[in-house]
Amino acid sequence: MFKTLTYSLLGAAVMAAATSGPVLADGTPAASTATAPSASTRAAAQLALFNSSNPFYAPSSLSLQAPPWDKIKDGDYEPAMYAGMKQVLAEVDQIANNPAAPTFDNTIVAMEKTGQLLNRVTLAFNTVTGANTDDTLQQIQEDTASDLQATQDAINLNSKLFARYQALYDQRASLKLDPEQAKLLDYYYTEAVLAGAKLSDADKERLKKLNGEEADLVTKFQNQLLAATKAGAVVIDHKSELAGLNQTQIESLARAAESRGLKGKWVISLQNTTQQPLLQFLSDRATREKLFKASWTRTEHGDANDTRATILAIAKVRAEKAQLMGYANYAAWKLQDQMAKTPEAVDKFLGQLIPAAAARARVEAADIQAMIDKTGGHFKLEPWDWEYYAEKVRKAKYDLDDAQVRPYFELNNVLQNGVFYAANQLYGLTFKERHDLPVYQPDVRVFDVFDKDGKQLAIWYCDYFKRDNKQGGAWMSNMVNQSKLLGTQPVVYNVANFQKPASGQPALLSFGDVTTMFHEFGHALHGMFAEQEYPTLSGTNVARDFVEFPSQFNENWALDPKVFAHYAVNYKTHKPMPKALVAKIKKAAKFNKGYDSLEAYEAAFLDMQWHELTPDQIPTDVDAFQNAALAKDGGDLPQVPSRYSSTYFAHIWSNGYAAGYYAYAWTQMLDHDAYSWFKENGGLSRANGQRFRDMILSRGNTEDYGTMFKAFRGRDPSIAPMLEDLGLTDKH
Repeated sequence: MFKTLTYSLLGAAVMAAATSGPVLADGTPAASTATAPSASTRAAAQLALFNSSNPFYAPSSLSLQAPPWDKIKDGDYEPAMYAGMKQVLAEVDQIANNPAAPTFDNTIVAMEKTGQLLNRVTLAFNTVTGANTDDTLQQIQEDTASDLQATQDAINLNSKLFARYQALYDQRASLKLDPEQAKLLDYYYTEAVLAGAKLSDADKERLKKLNGEEADLVTKFQNQLLAATKAGAVVIDHKSELAGLNQTQIESLARAAESRGLKGKWVISLQNTTQQPLLQFLSDRATREKLFKASWTRTEHGDANDTRATILAIAKVRAEKAQLMGYANYAAWKLQDQMAKTPEAVDKFLGQLIPAAAARARVEAADIQAMIDKTGGHFKLEPWDWEYYAEKVRKAKYDLDDAQVRPYFELNNVLQNGVFYAANQLYGLTFKERHDLPVYQPDVRVFDVFDKDGKQLAIWYCDYFKRDNKQGGAWMSNMVNQSKLLGTQPVVYNVANFQKPASGQPALLSFGDVTTMFHEFGHALHGMFAEQEYPTLSGTNVARDFVEFPSQFNENWALDPKVFAHYAVNYKTHKPMPKALVAKIKKAAKFNKGYDSLEAYEAAFLDMQWHELTPDQIPTDVDAFQNAALAKDGGDLPQVPSRYSSTYFAHIWSNGYAAGYYAYAWTQMLDHDAYSWFKENGGLSRANGQRFRDMILSRGNTEDYGTMFKAFRGRDPSIAPMLEDLGLTDKH
């Protein structure tokens, strides 16, 4: 998943990192023209704390301006944020009130240079609040959310600034702009309009109020979910309840319990999704049920971490904002600048997928029920049984189980000889680990990335192991954004939640974990290959229904014969995976795809149902609404729950995927179709990789997405390769 920069301002105001201190883009001291973004005592106090000793005061002196994590303390963030807000407002005010006639340089390029201090601090702050948060950082999130949103609104809704955009947009045909400049001007104008720039003054004030409410609610949701997920961990009192787990897994759960002061017990921490990884191993049905229900109800206990009232409030605010903007619903508003364009297009797309996935899932459910009956079970298949008995079906059909393959997927070997190797074979990249750069947590590793000509392209950080203070799931984002205008190169990072092994023991992965590594590195490549002049259009700053395309495409190389053979090596014997086992993995590649697809499509449908509501349609009962929504999508199977229940669906309530979770399926279509081109043209090769880099990975948001894809593929995207590759064109 590409990580939304929740605390960054929309547009260009903070998409940079190259000033020498709290001054305007032209060098004027910020204090001479700016006022604080908030009159609160807190804001004034924080501004008073900001000085040259703050590590965000100037760009980092480290390689590629990588953050000086060893110098950054929790108390440094908030003063720098308020100083950054003050600075960017002064810079924007100077541009908006420029007496000279608007030009591309004095308006659009000038905006690209603004907000560099705020960008530095928010990029770092997003990194740690996602991957290594604490009570202080969470409090800062809550305390600054509304002021950050107010700063964003002050820029988006600045009438004088928009008048300059409008003037340039009206004369764009005569400005003689190059394609990237033309795209940038169109972006500024379009995003300003979508942000409310054409509203009346009264409606702008109403929108600002709603934006502030949403910012506070989103922050509240994030912190409730993190706390609820931690509190929802299942405490096991008797080792017998863990039957089916191996000794390494049991020891890991014992260490998790000890870290919580529960020595002599075992703790199963919750992952981000509905289904939990250990469900496929636990033979005690009561433990499985307890774990599943802990996951499903984690945010519905009527306590301070119950998110139901919060998400209802978010849904209402969003519906009201859309209505104010003149759109039928939030989805119609937010899809305007996406590849899909309209809710109708998304609903039609999902309508093609859900029945096919449901049909296959029903066949899979019948196979699993037969296995339950065959092995002496006297019960009906429930959601908490699926993963456990699916593994038995997998073993019966393909003579394959997870324990067989994990010894061949040691994390570092997968990274070096799989992920990095594929990037070298396709794009000529090489990697060198470095230990001189500070990190925000000891598990984090750092690598220099060198291009095909040997020049440094980027720096890449990886943070793979689960912690209680880390958000669930996996993602990529930037610590420094690329821009030729600002002279910055990409510093990117990947985060995951793999189980950390005991000291001295290898980290052995499932093939699903391996796929996650390739997926997130696909995002990283998209960021690394950015070569834009302007930061706003750079790298992964693309539409939600395009940003997951490079990441999902990169998953394909995990099973490429040449790549797979290079990394699938037994960590003890150093021997490659036997051909018979490789054949089993490939033969089983489509196994359980009905379930995997349906749970994801149900989540996408649920997202659209929430965001196609009008203000008067907001429900009072979250669970009733969810049940009704899923009952009408054509794929409602009680044994296949949505990948996320509404109350912990972080993608749509806090991570920027509102009316956008369909993007995973949409970009899956692009991914399978693009990979079919590779298969038609020789597969893994430097020439093919270079073509994909030149036409997709390096283009950022400089061209219409449909046009970009068509230029690469030779035609518009087709859903057929996706349906075929997922096994959704047949029932078995």
